[in-house]
Amino acid sequence: MRWIRILVGLACLAAPSAWADDAYPARPARIVVAFPAGGSVDILARLVGQELTRRLGQPFTVDNRSGAGGSVGTDFVAKSAPDGLTLLMAGAGPIVTIPALNPSLPYDPSRDLAPVTLIALQPNMLVVTPSLPVRTVQELITYGRTHPGGLSYATAGIGSSQHLAAEVFALRTGLRMTHVPYRGGAPGLSDVMAGQVQIMFDTIPTALQAVRGGQVRALAVTTLSRSPAMPDLPTVAEAGIPDFESRAWLGLLGPRGLPPGIVATLDRHVREIVEMTEISARLLDLGLEVVPSTPATFRTFLDREIANNRAVVAAARITLN
Repeated sequence: MRWIRILVGLACLAAPSAWADDAYPARPARIVVAFPAGGSVDILARLVGQELTRRLGQPFTVDNRSGAGGSVGTDFVAKSAPDGLTLLMAGAGPIVTIPALNPSLPYDPSRDLAPVTLIALQPNMLVVTPSLPVRTVQELITYGRTHPGGLSYATAGIGSSQHLAAEVFALRTGLRMTHVPYRGGAPGLSDVMAGQVQIMFDTIPTALQAVRGGQVRALAVTTLSRSPAMPDLPTVAEAGIPDFESRAWLGLLGPRGLPPGIVATLDRHVREIVEMTEISARLLDLGLEVVPSTPATFRTFLDREIANNRAVVAAARITLN
């Protein structure tokens, strides 16, 4: 019987094979990130890719293909073979926002991409330059109304989640603010810190250190519930604008026609991965709220997001120019 115990022990050591799934092709796969390395989407892709490699016993590498607000990498995945070897770790911009601004995109996210799982929501944080004499959302609204046209806001670019959050805020409050788009969130935040721009709806991971260092002042978060990363900071809704909600999200998709068996395998493993204690803690540090979903509920979520963003773009008359 000793040889049986030895075989059992060896089987336990070969843990990755225990997760291997016959539905998944045993070849190297890549997770495309349509943004530069270092951001929340990239970090999440690397965490998930490392764990998928361990579980499925084959490489899942991250492939950064940035450009055109994420449209380049997204289009690449949309035109890839639906074999499970090319996936997209996506943010909101190229999936639900840019399509509302640009009907001439070479891909249609509703038609050309297969949702696998929504992974996390990412609230924006309303921050102001310290020289602006406001400490609450209501004080900001009062200041803006008494200084019409005197407020400017920075974003990571036209159509970014920061841009739409600011436009929804302007629509709900009636404030007239000047949009100052940047090529990414970091340079925009730098100018808010320097007082060149007054306001920014920035992602929590980008703004958190500046808030803690006193370089910007945080007024609120843009989700309906408070962020676990900053539980003492009120929501915009709590601060006086009922039902205000504007947030980014991160999720995994593949090309249209991804086989149901591959979708089910990825969905199961990714949901288990992001709920692992060490990974969920890392995502919390990034200001992300883990909300893994099924493929069907992710599809419903995307359809609703696309419709909402089109409504905001139309109401605010946002264009790419």
